[in-house]
Amino acid sequence: MKAIRIGEYGGPEVMELREMDRPVPRADEILVKVYASGINPVDLVVRSGSSAALNYDLTLPMTIGWETAGTVEELGSDVTEFQKGDAVYGVPSFPGDGSYAEYVVAKASRFGLKPKNIGFNDASGIPLVALTAWTAMFEFGKLKEGQRILIQGAAGNVGAYAVQFAKSKGAYVIATAAAESFDYLKEIGADEMIDYKSRKFEELVGVVDIVLEVSSVRDNDERLKSVKVLRENGILVSVNTDFAFNDAVLRALDRKNATGELAANQSRKEWLEEIAELVEAGKVKVLRAKMFALKDAVETHTLLENKSASGKLALQIIEEY
Repeated sequence: MKAIRIGEYGGPEVMELREMDRPVPRADEILVKVYASGINPVDLVVRSGSSAALNYDLTLPMTIGWETAGTVEELGSDVTEFQKGDAVYGVPSFPGDGSYAEYVVAKASRFGLKPKNIGFNDASGIPLVALTAWTAMFEFGKLKEGQRILIQGAAGNVGAYAVQFAKSKGAYVIATAAAESFDYLKEIGADEMIDYKSRKFEELVGVVDIVLEVSSVRDNDERLKSVKVLRENGILVSVNTDFAFNDAVLRALDRKNATGELAANQSRKEWLEEIAELVEAGKVKVLRAKMFALKDAVETHTLLENKSASGKLALQIIEEY
């Protein structure tokens, strides 16, 4: 099979299109025939070798890419929840061998049935970003109906899913973003929008139950402002797991009996299938991806690193008809 492999860490040029043996699923795994693979900023981080937390136990050479959609090609001996030919989407072993390839193996528990009303291309861009939002809000943030949540970085890929998931659960959503994104955020359900470039959210928000940090900004002084708007026993959740809360933030949280959580993404079949139900019901709009061929993986990473592309990018391995 063909796969994009890296034999060393570095710039986009270290990625090479190679032929390799098709993987064989273990007892609890499935082999997925990949139709498309989403591309995410974390792919660039792993490829570059710049994060000790992500790269410490990896073995080169390896295939990158950690969200995909395709069909079940083979089942491990212990897998009973899928059948051969099922259309699925999910997150391969993270951050082990990935989905920039014609086939990928992963634990069956990390995949769910693909939403029936969208194609593989669109489904391939959902799992990692959507699960990042889902894990942070519901597993770590314990978001419930009627609660108020402040989502920082709401117009980004993760933020947009967070807004929609929060609304689907009956939460009141306050979103920070640039003003040019306000129409989009209103369309997907945000109740209030605050322009982070010109307004001070800490003076406008009032009190919220949860602050969700999905912005790429890593600044503990900004987190202190977030703690100010938390209610007593509130929760500050950040998806920036590589950037710890400093002592000042921890003290501020303690004074409010509040909790600070660094939310590492979790991939669970039941969550993926609940997300699929929301997509099928029209309660969540899928972020459309710009598609590239597998051989053009270097170009996609270059575009992202140069900030020459916005929105979601993905690699198409099998053309949809």
